[in-house]
Amino acid sequence: MALTKTGVEGKTRPVILIVDDQPQNVELLEAYLVPCGYEIVKAANGEEVLGKLSGNQIDMMLLDVMMPGMDGFEVTRRVRASDKNRLLPIIIVTSLRKTEDRVKGIEAGCDDFLSKPIDKTELLARVRSLLRTKDYNDLLSNYQKELESAIIRRTEELTHSLENLQQE
Repeated sequence: MALTKTGVEGKTRPVILIVDDQPQNVELLEAYLVPCGYEIVKAANGEEVLGKLSGNQIDMMLLDVMMPGMDGFEVTRRVRASDKNRLLPIIIVTSLRKTEDRVKGIEAGCDDFLSKPIDKTELLARVRSLLRTKDYNDLLSNYQKELESAIIRRTEELTHSLENLQQE
């Protein structure tokens, strides 16, 4: 079941997965994003993330690093290992500020960082930017599938025509 909602004009509302073990952090991000038309899905840990990604259409993830069990870096690595979600935009939202933490996140595969406390304007700008990039990637992927399908159809037609010619 996809969670992407269709709005009045037929446009879909982007679905953002917010992952943080601290409910107040999730509530803050939700309070910033919902009024801008985003649909929110919540997870409190890495295992929950993997379940939500396998069962829902998620457009972006805002991911805390420091969580019990699987940390945000490991979640990012696992998401990137999946063909379905390898291009999913991931913003790490963290209180970690050291360069080595940011490098670790980039090496794990995140797309961007936001430092806590969150600045609403920066959050919204980064979310819009990465969702725009995702839309372009989705469009290219759909065109690629259409082209591959057309090539297969045309190859079958040509093969059939060649077989007919050989029989004559």
